[in-house]
Amino acid sequence: MTNAAKLRAALKKPGALKVVGAHDALSARLIERAGFDGVWASGFAISASLKCIPDASFITSSEQLEVERNIAEAVSIPVIADCDTGYGNALNVMRTVTDRERAGVAAICIEDNVYPKRCSFYAGVRRELIAVDEHCGKIKAAKASQLSPDFMVIARTEALIAGWGQEEALKRAEAYAEAGADAVLIHSKSKKFDELRAVYKAWSGRVPLVVVPTIFDQTTAEEMEDAGVKIIIYANQPVRAAIRAMRDTLDLIKRDTRPGAANDRIVTLPEVYDIVGVPQMERDERQFLPVGGEQITAVIPAAGFEKQLLPLIADMPKCLLDIKGKTILERQISALNECNIKEIALVRGYKKEAITLPNIRYYDNDRYEETGDLFSIFCAESEMKGRTIILYGDIVFDNTILEKLLKSPADIALVVDLAWQEERQRDRQPVHINPDLVSLADAPGKSYLSRFVMPDGEHRIIKIGQHLPHDQAHGEFIGMAMFSEKGIAAFKAGYRAALERYKSDGFHEAGAVVKASFTDLIQELIDQGQRVEAVPIFKGWVEVDSFEEYQKAWAKLRQ
Repeated sequence: MTNAAKLRAALKKPGALKVVGAHDALSARLIERAGFDGVWASGFAISASLKCIPDASFITSSEQLEVERNIAEAVSIPVIADCDTGYGNALNVMRTVTDRERAGVAAICIEDNVYPKRCSFYAGVRRELIAVDEHCGKIKAAKASQLSPDFMVIARTEALIAGWGQEEALKRAEAYAEAGADAVLIHSKSKKFDELRAVYKAWSGRVPLVVVPTIFDQTTAEEMEDAGVKIIIYANQPVRAAIRAMRDTLDLIKRDTRPGAANDRIVTLPEVYDIVGVPQMERDERQFLPVGGEQITAVIPAAGFEKQLLPLIADMPKCLLDIKGKTILERQISALNECNIKEIALVRGYKKEAITLPNIRYYDNDRYEETGDLFSIFCAESEMKGRTIILYGDIVFDNTILEKLLKSPADIALVVDLAWQEERQRDRQPVHINPDLVSLADAPGKSYLSRFVMPDGEHRIIKIGQHLPHDQAHGEFIGMAMFSEKGIAAFKAGYRAALERYKSDGFHEAGAVVKASFTDLIQELIDQGQRVEAVPIFKGWVEVDSFEEYQKAWAKLRQ
């Protein structure tokens, strides 16, 4: 059913329709949620909110139409457009009708003021009306140009506003109904409803009556219904309420300076999200966006302190170590941003006050000296709601590694460097301090090509940890992992279960869950039957966990 058909159907029901003036799509959505029958796209309110100018034909038809279209798209209840004089003569009215129908408007209201019009309630403004025949011509043109038989034209007369009396108002209203108007609006600026009640009593009843009780604002809907009114328009109360609320809130913040001082008089952000449709957008994203297309959050644990890096980190955490003009953290953020990952949370600990980069959400692990990196990661647990990247705060990597990880369809995927065994044999010593070693279900081949390009089905991780025998290790976990929404849910559930199950026992390679590493929980998930996939790489990254590694990072990075 079109909006015009809805309006027609509603008019056949008992009682008066209650329609409220909107100045934009947001106010229209609130009107609908409040349970009103329709929206009045108010020229007065739109002039004020859109351009902050008087309601005096200063807003063009196109400017008004754009707001009306936005309103019609935002609600499912009928929209009546306040089209002033129709923006010109009868031919202009025809274009006005065509445009509004296409925009989804259910009805227009056109008045018999001269063009350009002036708001009915402006004091001291000269009031002139066009001839009855001319306005009848506009009405006939409007009805001739509409495409849908349900579209409505409301004819409005300003005879009472102009001081021409009740008889002239009735004569014009009858003429406009005879010309084909679907309803008539006899406007009044009397402070009492008595004037209109008398006019309505003499009305023939050939078409429905519309009223705008702006000035006689103590009149109830029941009184207006009893007098024969079918549509009641509360024309400008929302925009006036908005002005007062904004002014009072701004005055308060100006005096207090804390934005939170206004919390008791403003809605919460989640309420705004609900009104504008964020929950629906989230449902659509989950249903329709391809893997990798949805929003991804990166969690960077960077709380720890490594004394072997002293005196380099005497005044800063190691993520702020400079390597050829950029800190490790700046390089990580740049890589994430280039892959369109803008939601970044960082867990601070040692020298936390030194980390002040913008556009990052910070979480603090003040127990960093007595806890492991898993505890740090879960300081930012509230960020783990959908696809999530876990990224150690001490690695620098080629962007291609992150790009490859993002293409993984696995619920839990860890980046594993297959060059570890080769570098260990060459250097005759561990490449990194306490590397996180990985054993795969199927060992990769010995050639460079077979290690770098592993066939499908040979990526499953079966063992991970620092105590894994070297002859069982196929690669090294580099400190970068990705979880799907399902995977991150399993990760969080596994952590909660481990806290309960291992209250007084050691947890894999850790003495307690609170001291556990990320890889301890990954091994626990694997032992519980969770599939964890490797994303194989061959070099292309550096870890900074010692002074020697810091020197290597300077040597390896070109810029």
